[in-house]
Amino acid sequence: MIYIVLNAVPIGLSTLLALLLAQFVDRPRTIGTWAVALLAALWLGAILAGALILAPPKAPVWVMTIGSAVVIWAGFVAPTLATSLLMAGQRWGRVANAALWWLVVMLAQAVVMRLIGLTPP
Repeated sequence: MIYIVLNAVPIGLSTLLALLLAQFVDRPRTIGTWAVALLAALWLGAILAGALILAPPKAPVWVMTIGSAVVIWAGFVAPTLATSLLMAGQRWGRVANAALWWLVVMLAQAVVMRLIGLTPP
């Protein structure tokens, strides 16, 4: 996972962007919630950076950038989030709000990392 260290700046900046986006949707209310949001955004940014580095150049770079974020979101984030929130008794509106927020975060992170540039290991 050396690629995370090599790409600390783009991953870190994309994580800060995620926390900024939280201000507009559902601001974390406690320091513990901020810490979880920070770690989640950091880890998703790291995973997304790895996907962007490894994405085969079968399509234009921006198609792969946006597509990678959407596939990771649709394949892992949205189903896990929906299941967890629904099992916790949350309404569909809350589930949709949370899922869409993470989609926006991942798309923004992908764009920021692609604009800054990523270093393969």
